[in-house]
Amino acid sequence: MQIIALCKKQSEKFRAAMNKLCPCGSNLSYHECCEMIINAKKEASTCEELMRSRYTAFTTANVEYLVRSHHTKTRQLKEIRNIKKWAESVQWMGLVILNTQAGEVTDDMGYVEFRALYAEGGQMQQIHEKSLFERENQKWVYVSGVHFQE
Repeated sequence: MQIIALCKKQSEKFRAAMNKLCPCGSNLSYHECCEMIINAKKEASTCEELMRSRYTAFTTANVEYLVRSHHTKTRQLKEIRNIKKWAESVQWMGLVILNTQAGEVTDDMGYVEFRALYAEGGQMQQIHEKSLFERENQKWVYVSGVHFQE
């Protein structure tokens, strides 16, 4: 039960600090980092920026942004309710970017390998994924990902 209490305490600190630091772990303020992308005031210039903004959207269960930033050919609109329910049910603990390939300002495709840490049912969990991003209508979007089992 100590891990649950620790996760809850960390989550509370995380939410209180959201106005200060962005949940994506960039060490920038939320306003300087993902907020502008999520609120469509600015486009992600790299696939890593899009990945970070999508993680941040998961921490707030912002499914509207998650859908908007997902490629139209792989979007699963039927799953929106389940995604929101799950995202709200876990406590997000952090994002670690492990590697990027291409996905820069001048590229049309790129990959980001990451670990997203969260607590669910009193257990620490992680998503370890290598995500594919492409440009659709000149904007970076998430296409798909390969999950790694630890």
